[in-house]
Amino acid sequence: MGAAENAAPPRQEAAPGRGAALAPVPEAVEKVVVVDQAPPPPVARLQAQRPLAPLQVTTQAPPPPMSVASGAVEPPPQVAAYQPVPQTTQQGPVLSLNSHKYTNGITLCLFLLHLAVAGFAVGFFVFKTIQDNSQHPRSRTAQRERSLLRDWLLPVEGAVALSIVLAFAWQKAVRAWPRTMVRVILWSSFGITLAVGALLMCFSMLATVGLGIAMVVFSIGTGLYACWVTRRVSFTARVFERAVQPVDKFRGLNGPAYLMVAAGFVWISVWCVAVIGAANFRFSGLTILALVVSLAWTAEVMRNVANLTASRVIALYYLRGMQSSVQFSFQRALTYNLGSACLGSLFVPTIEALRILARGLNLLEGEDEFMFSCAHCCLHVMNGVFSFGNSWAFVHIAAYGRGFVQASRSTWGQFEALPGMAALVDSDITSSVCFLTGVTSGALCVALAGSWAFVVHRHYTATVSLLAFFVGYLMTRIGMALPQACVGCYYVCYAENPGSRLFDGTIPDRLRKMQEGRDPLVPTPRFPHQRAGA
Repeated sequence: MGAAENAAPPRQEAAPGRGAALAPVPEAVEKVVVVDQAPPPPVARLQAQRPLAPLQVTTQAPPPPMSVASGAVEPPPQVAAYQPVPQTTQQGPVLSLNSHKYTNGITLCLFLLHLAVAGFAVGFFVFKTIQDNSQHPRSRTAQRERSLLRDWLLPVEGAVALSIVLAFAWQKAVRAWPRTMVRVILWSSFGITLAVGALLMCFSMLATVGLGIAMVVFSIGTGLYACWVTRRVSFTARVFERAVQPVDKFRGLNGPAYLMVAAGFVWISVWCVAVIGAANFRFSGLTILALVVSLAWTAEVMRNVANLTASRVIALYYLRGMQSSVQFSFQRALTYNLGSACLGSLFVPTIEALRILARGLNLLEGEDEFMFSCAHCCLHVMNGVFSFGNSWAFVHIAAYGRGFVQASRSTWGQFEALPGMAALVDSDITSSVCFLTGVTSGALCVALAGSWAFVVHRHYTATVSLLAFFVGYLMTRIGMALPQACVGCYYVCYAENPGSRLFDGTIPDRLRKMQEGRDPLVPTPRFPHQRAGA
């Protein structure tokens, strides 16, 4: 039927004053007819009605009013077809930024249980130390504990205090002079570890000579690594420079890192006293080893809490343009996201160690069949684990409240979806730079505490040096959590929203040069001899 037939004629009213009788105006009648075919296009008049697919709705429009006396015959009803208005396709679920679900609850329970056991053990050994010195001050055990408190504890505490100063000095320097500090960190780690290793060997004791040789070997490896990554240094410096710029927009963003460092200082101080008490325990070796593992896990969780806080603030700035509250982000990191921080603290150091091992074997494999097999075995293990756990996951954990494994898969999936991005982030040396700041600080702490112990009680030199390096490294890594979180957000948020006006041409220019072959990547184990655009 034509369009003229679809429109019902207007209803006419009788003029006042006329005497002719008019037939009553019939009401519009709707008839519903079931059909198997798709109905024709809809009429504008019925689109507001609720669609009843697969029904065809027809209307009988009222004819013009006629006089009963005229004897006119009523015309047949005109049928207008109607097709239901299609339903609007629903969008996918919007990702929530304020999830109230606790992530990785099993790991969270294990960490809290471990923290309770460790707290009880530390309290017990501190109590035993105080009890031995108060009730039996002349006993051999009490005399040894007093000697440890005087000649062993004070150098370690001095090393912890130095590590706090170094941690925030490194962070301030990286934020102020990012282009310069990348090179300074790479080469200072080489020079300082080499010098401290030589110092330990000069103490002429078997234990210190062994530690000195280990540090010299490590310094040589650091120097080779600095030469190997020379082509990546300038790009890493530009990324650092761009990534830390939003920090000044958020007042107090460093507060969680300061708080975690302060908590770490208190815990390490009490922990050292507990180690003195554990040294006189029945199973002293296993007990001290358990305390060391506990301290490492606790310090890593502290670092990742600071990382999650900064990651949420910076990520929401990049992704939503939001000025997020630092205090609220810190509360989420300590509650809902704490389980993911605990799980990541176990996985990420292991994965990073596998990456270092795989890269080292990749450089040394040559023609040797055994080295070749070891390198590729380690590479396959790393490839299988990396997509289920990586350091980039902390951005999605902080922003969307995902679990550690889910966040690892989603972030790496975004990198793989953007051509060349996976190869680019795999060649990133930001984590290595932050790692080397911890090593450099640890070496400086060894120089201070080892020399102090050698002067006051030379037999404690090796243990004091080893513990000073350990705590100096841990405290510095907590302080450097903010720059590392900023770089992680810069990469992950760019992969999620490359068109954002908050990003400049640093990453796209690099990807374009890689695809054109003008700036190829240094090969990595995951992307050997492969260009980003291939």
